[in-house]
Amino acid sequence: MASKLLRRFRPSTRKQQRGPGPPEEPPEIAELVDDAEGLSVRLSGTLSLSEDSLGSEESDGTEGRCIEELNTHSLLTQQLREMWAHAQDHSVPIQLTFEVTEANVVRDNHAKYVLYTIYLLHSGQYDPSPAFITCRYSDLERLRKSLRSHYPDEMTSVSFPHKRLHKNFTAETIAKRSRAFEQFLCYVSSVPTLRQSPEFLGFFYLRDMEKAQHLTCTSLYQLALPLWMNCWRLQEKLCPMGPSTHRLLVLAGLVVCHQETDSLADAQAFSERAVVLFRDAQEQNVPFLISFLQAHIQLSWRVGVDKRGSEAALLRLQEAGHMTHNSPTLKELLIRETNHTTT
Repeated sequence: MASKLLRRFRPSTRKQQRGPGPPEEPPEIAELVDDAEGLSVRLSGTLSLSEDSLGSEESDGTEGRCIEELNTHSLLTQQLREMWAHAQDHSVPIQLTFEVTEANVVRDNHAKYVLYTIYLLHSGQYDPSPAFITCRYSDLERLRKSLRSHYPDEMTSVSFPHKRLHKNFTAETIAKRSRAFEQFLCYVSSVPTLRQSPEFLGFFYLRDMEKAQHLTCTSLYQLALPLWMNCWRLQEKLCPMGPSTHRLLVLAGLVVCHQETDSLADAQAFSERAVVLFRDAQEQNVPFLISFLQAHIQLSWRVGVDKRGSEAALLRLQEAGHMTHNSPTLKELLIRETNHTTT
């Protein structure tokens, strides 16, 4: 596995020269990440272009790749360590890889555009649960503008492909943009301030989360479940720590949908994940905590798992003066949160 990954790493042959002041918009072929040693290391995605969508254009006319073989594992490790040790912005090493695996030209009644499928993978290791999103150029451009508006210092040296008046749907343009999008997302995810921003996190899972909420609240559990699962995988990669409201909503959706489709063991497992998140958190969302504890107790009893820890935690909440009787169920909390977001 390691040898396969090593063959996919490549150094950048370009280095941008930037002067003081606001960054100029780069050409489409510009590399997006420059390190102190002049080495930009990333995983190269395997891009699939739809033949039907490209029409007469050749679907294999992708950008040429220059892949340099590294001789030893230790050499690569040393270069990566030195690169990040000398990084001027003190950002953490990239832990995620973003790969554009598919690009389809979509035609509807009002517009023609390219829909990109982008997978998120843990870099440098086997990832058994990859997550993905689909988005357009305009979606990524809005993300870039939002981040530049809220975090101008962190986004000073970040490049992005220009809009074009012609040849937006050629295989070459799509391939170059795909590589640029990968580098853009890899850089943003490597800077803690940007990676933890609500703009960045919401871009990946908020739209699917809202769809899943609506489907769950209308009892369409089978349709909602894949959306909840993908949201969970995205959150596990992007923001694995802490019981934020969004993470709790996703866990609630997973518990409800698994329970309603008679997957009790899976429902119990996700309720336990929520209880563990609360156990390690400094701040508590008490309504969610009570509902998760009650769901965990019931599901643990039904699948024959020890529930005494959750019963003790619920008792401590009662002794602290919290009302645990007649508390809303997880589905009722989902409905309540859905109403809040639509009003």
